[in-house]
Amino acid sequence: MKRGKKYVEAAKLVDRSMSYPIEEAVALVRKTNTVKFDASVEAAFRLNVDPRHADQQIRGAMVLPNGTGRSQKVLVIAEGPKAEEAKAAGADYVGAKDMLDEIAKGWLDFDVIVATPNMMGQLGRFGKILGPKGLMPNPKTGTVTMDVAHAVNEVKKGKVTYRVDKQGNISCLIGKLSFTDEQLVQNFKALYDQIQRVRPAAVKGAYMKSVTVASTMGPGVRVDHD
Repeated sequence: MKRGKKYVEAAKLVDRSMSYPIEEAVALVRKTNTVKFDASVEAAFRLNVDPRHADQQIRGAMVLPNGTGRSQKVLVIAEGPKAEEAKAAGADYVGAKDMLDEIAKGWLDFDVIVATPNMMGQLGRFGKILGPKGLMPNPKTGTVTMDVAHAVNEVKKGKVTYRVDKQGNISCLIGKLSFTDEQLVQNFKALYDQIQRVRPAAVKGAYMKSVTVASTMGPGVRVDHD
């Protein structure tokens, strides 16, 4: 893969044979930033898991200590009092059949869907549209719930979802370069601890093969995770 001149120059600042303490890794991510906008910062975990086995599939959600720095539009699919609760909690869009009709027309101007359990039957027909985009509500991520107000509040505070891919990797946003180094480190450590907590019992030997942090379009920096 051909890289741009800025990326090549930035990559020279990173010793690829080294794993850095997270504080140094974050400082390097900032130093190797190649874009002028407020770049996102992501952590990537390469895990010793086989997602083909149900007991090694990892999926969940958590609220980062310092949020994500990204505002997210929340759609709540609910009716009656639960719809009113969602509106009061600050959901961007609230509805039932009317919202589902809009999705059927191709409308996807939202980042997260929260739904009450009784609405999942109607949402199910959109699985092929919402599933590949990671938008289908799921009890494991707290987006299928009767406590819609709590779910909306968590998303607005900086909730992130994580899910292992077919290759055994997890990538997750931990903030923006406009954050302080301390905020990024705190977010990373919270996510790291969470990934450790959900280690499948079936995994033998080393769990984390490698951990890296990187900014948008910047080189990856390996993190010491021993």
